[in-house]
Amino acid sequence: MKLPIITSIGLAVLAGVSLVTPASATMIITTTSTDSFGAGGNAFTMDFVDIGNPGNTNDDTGYGGVANAFRMSSYEVSTAMVSKANTAGSLGITYTSRTAGMPATSVSWNEAARFVNWLNASSGSVAAYKFTTSGVNDNIALWASGDAGYNAANPFRNSNAKYFLPSENEWYKAAYYSGTGGIYYNYPTGSDSAPTAVANGTTSGTVVYDGQSGPADITSAGGLSPYGTMGQGGNAWEWMETNYSGTNDSSGSSRGLRGGSWSHSDGVYGPASSNRDYIDPSGEGFNIGFRVASSELAVVPEPTSLLSTLALISSGLLLRRRCKVSL
Repeated sequence: MKLPIITSIGLAVLAGVSLVTPASATMIITTTSTDSFGAGGNAFTMDFVDIGNPGNTNDDTGYGGVANAFRMSSYEVSTAMVSKANTAGSLGITYTSRTAGMPATSVSWNEAARFVNWLNASSGSVAAYKFTTSGVNDNIALWASGDAGYNAANPFRNSNAKYFLPSENEWYKAAYYSGTGGIYYNYPTGSDSAPTAVANGTTSGTVVYDGQSGPADITSAGGLSPYGTMGQGGNAWEWMETNYSGTNDSSGSSRGLRGGSWSHSDGVYGPASSNRDYIDPSGEGFNIGFRVASSELAVVPEPTSLLSTLALISSGLLLRRRCKVSL
């Protein structure tokens, strides 16, 4: 089930639509939504933000161009989410033991893919990844031309799946691209200047990196990207669906990593757009986590009603509860 929400701090109010001002001071409109999974004691929710502006071109690094609109999870996947999915789906995913709100790390690509497949199964969608064995850390098989949902451009992912791990281009766009300006920033805080290192918090222009003692809770992992995601810089490295070469033609090939972690500086392993790394899909790391993307967008308000609401906000008539304005 997907419910429109306002996920941020401040002054308030319009269902599913948020105003975001990253460190660059460029105000954009984001549409957010919340999806529900599991039941009873194993129920949890996951917040998403729409990544629009389809058909954008690549950055000069060669990444970021995405033909279609999609959703990206606002936050990294938490230990609580994996724990509840493990119980509900008997997944057997292993991860570093931390508090419930911290990112789930020491999760291999194969385990993250099985988590995503469970999200699809529990939502009535098809599996994103083709596992032919029961071992939780076994490699996938490639989708073949006879399979429903086969996409020759990406045989890793079933094109009919609702949830999946973000491709490197999808992840890169959500982190570094500004839809309003049609430009890329060097950092996932809407800025070309290195972010301020913090241990936690939500202040614009901050990232949990550069020698911190550990990760922050996923909802307190630094400032937002122009689209409104948190923690794409620092906190934990994040898996790319895409293999490191970008070809997705070998099920056992190394997968890309982006974003850096709480301990890494802005050198080779920091949050800058130029930095990437890789590891085998069965590999794990105490500082490697992941987030989820989705093909289904939130319901966007009609243009007329949206403009009317924005006019009310600017006139000060809707100053109640909270809104997503970060200064």
